[in-house]
Amino acid sequence: MIFRGKIAGLFAAAAATAAVLLSASPAWAAVVSATPDPLPTFNGLVLATAYSGNTLFVGGDFTSVTVGGRTVARSRLAAVNARTGALLAWAPAADSPVRTIAASGSAVFVGGAFTAISGARRDGLARLDAGSGAVHNSFKQSLTGMPYGLAVANGRLYAGGSMTSLNGQAIGRLAAFDPATGAVVAGWRPRADGTVESVVAVGKRVYVGGNFGSINGAGGTRHLAALTSAGVVDTGFTSRASEVVHAIAVGASGIYAAMGGPGGRLGAFTTTGVGRWTLTTDGDAQAVAVLDKVVYIGGHFDAVCKSARTGAHGNCIDGNTRRIKLAAANESGGGLLPWAADGNGSSGVHTMAASGTLHKMVAGGAFTTIRGAARARLAQFG
Repeated sequence: MIFRGKIAGLFAAAAATAAVLLSASPAWAAVVSATPDPLPTFNGLVLATAYSGNTLFVGGDFTSVTVGGRTVARSRLAAVNARTGALLAWAPAADSPVRTIAASGSAVFVGGAFTAISGARRDGLARLDAGSGAVHNSFKQSLTGMPYGLAVANGRLYAGGSMTSLNGQAIGRLAAFDPATGAVVAGWRPRADGTVESVVAVGKRVYVGGNFGSINGAGGTRHLAALTSAGVVDTGFTSRASEVVHAIAVGASGIYAAMGGPGGRLGAFTTTGVGRWTLTTDGDAQAVAVLDKVVYIGGHFDAVCKSARTGAHGNCIDGNTRRIKLAAANESGGGLLPWAADGNGSSGVHTMAASGTLHKMVAGGAFTTIRGAARARLAQFG
């Protein structure tokens, strides 16, 4: 009896210790399930996702959605109830791929390669009604090139991409608009010397990432930069991004950049641009989202490297941990978490978004399975 009492005491002490460790590790408690929610599946690429309340807006290069064994036409745009997984009636039709979505209140802004939505001529940028999907009448521009990233903040819609002219005037791949009318914000004219792939607006700052060497010719703006609401380079941020930045996310501890390169990188930076930590992958990191102190990474990698050293083809030289197309890390220190929602395919994950209210994260791309189970091109985790 004394022996059993000692054993019971040891187990009780171990349990108490485990409880303390778990309570001291919020990332563990907050990480989403690796098993995806039941959602509709898509017959083509998902390239853009955005949450607005209970609604998840989806864009890409698909022409139909399958839900409950039934196939429904959806031309490159769709909406899903993020709580129930139900496909919504929202169905504007784009004639070419949608690359980016930003939702704000009753408006959904979309950008991409399209020239028309639901029969209305729109040159790569449009405002849609979040309820009906109707195309806004006066919100129209003439663009050379297309948006790859959109963000709404400070009473403006910010756009970045490959655009070199706007309504007949030369621009440098960045522009800002009145989100209500579509009027161009004339004074906001930063110029990137290469493609802008991601735009994120937080407070008075607009972060931009892409395949550019500089913004406005300024030093310390290669691949990643911060702009002010006036459209000038914020010199309080200096880029340390080593490779092309495909996507940006901002969390409580700083800025996160999904990068390419020999293999790929997920770089964590302070709000001044100082490097905090880096994860190296054996293929490009193409998407990133932050939710409850966890950083989620998507791309076309198959492993996270155990060091920053990679070979000519991106292979991990010093060993790796298997993570196929998706991975998760602790925001504070970059420690790789055991979360393994492995995808499949070649190009993998192209877009990610998170909702703190719903405690859900979504990934979209070219994959057709998650953890070996059918999950075509869209997967939500909560």
